[in-house]
Amino acid sequence: MPFTVAIDGPAAAGKGTISRAVAAHFGFRHLDTGLLYRATGARVIAGEEPLAAAQALVPEDLDRQGLRTAAVADAASKVAAIPEVRAALLAFQRQFARLGAGAVLDGRDIGTVVCPEAEVKLFVTASPEIRARRRFDELRADGDDTDYETVLADVRARDDRDAGRADAPMRAAQDAVVIDTTELDIDAAVARAVEAVSARHGAV
Repeated sequence: MPFTVAIDGPAAAGKGTISRAVAAHFGFRHLDTGLLYRATGARVIAGEEPLAAAQALVPEDLDRQGLRTAAVADAASKVAAIPEVRAALLAFQRQFARLGAGAVLDGRDIGTVVCPEAEVKLFVTASPEIRARRRFDELRADGDDTDYETVLADVRARDDRDAGRADAPMRAAQDAVVIDTTELDIDAAVARAVEAVSARHGAV
């Protein structure tokens, strides 16, 4: 019987790292759904129309270089606000969620829209300042010449766009376990996530 873990939350809260760790712990498959939107955004930057870009996605697009840049992240957030783009990518995500013994999907609307029947729902968050600091450190490590205030402004703008869009806004599902990583290191955050999944997985 398929077992789905839906993990949502804003940028740089730690949900990607937590999702990969949870998937590895339980032997589940993992999908970073944000990559679907980043890959679509990269195609748009290259000159394609958003809907056509989403419909033309192939698995190889998820392995493209440069999907973690700030420009692609911004483009991804913009295309994600387009209902037709979200609809085009929805079937892929739902099919992935129910293949095999278990799957972990992370994104913005997994527990509320993509997989509302998921066996476990987590919402991973942290303060904008902490998330901006994490993203700033990542970008600088990758050689991106930016400054903290710019990254913080981008994080806040993306939060507003993701939470304020009319179609599938980012929010915690009513039955989601909220994990605030503002004061947690990654080991502690992963432990809380594994504990939440184990409580439900053992009961299925």
